[in-house]
Amino acid sequence: MADLAPDSLADLLAREYRAAQKAVEADQIDLAWHHLERAHILAQTRLWAHCLSHWKMLSLAVGQRDLREVAGQVFRLILAPIGNVTGRLPLGNTGRANVSAFAEMPYPDDLAERLSRSAETDVG
Repeated sequence: MADLAPDSLADLLAREYRAAQKAVEADQIDLAWHHLERAHILAQTRLWAHCLSHWKMLSLAVGQRDLREVAGQVFRLILAPIGNVTGRLPLGNTGRANVSAFAEMPYPDDLAERLSRSAETDVG
């Protein structure tokens, strides 16, 4: 049996965003944040995807009336393009306001493998 091609980064992001939306609809906000954090980790090195991940986090924070998170996401939306253009990104960072915007963090095990393959095969 032939190996199936691994999911593209876009597929993985879409999956995380769908899971986050389903969690919001089920009022499982912590789970929604979990999926948005994973999406941020996946998207971080691609400017548009990185900004979109923070936009989705901002949208959730606004919906939850979480002013601390709203402020943190606005700050990160300003910083994200600068980080992408300069290449100074805190890799593995979850993108939430509850962690420093400048702190590198370890990748979750399942994403570490995918991101190492992404560096070798993905374009964009």
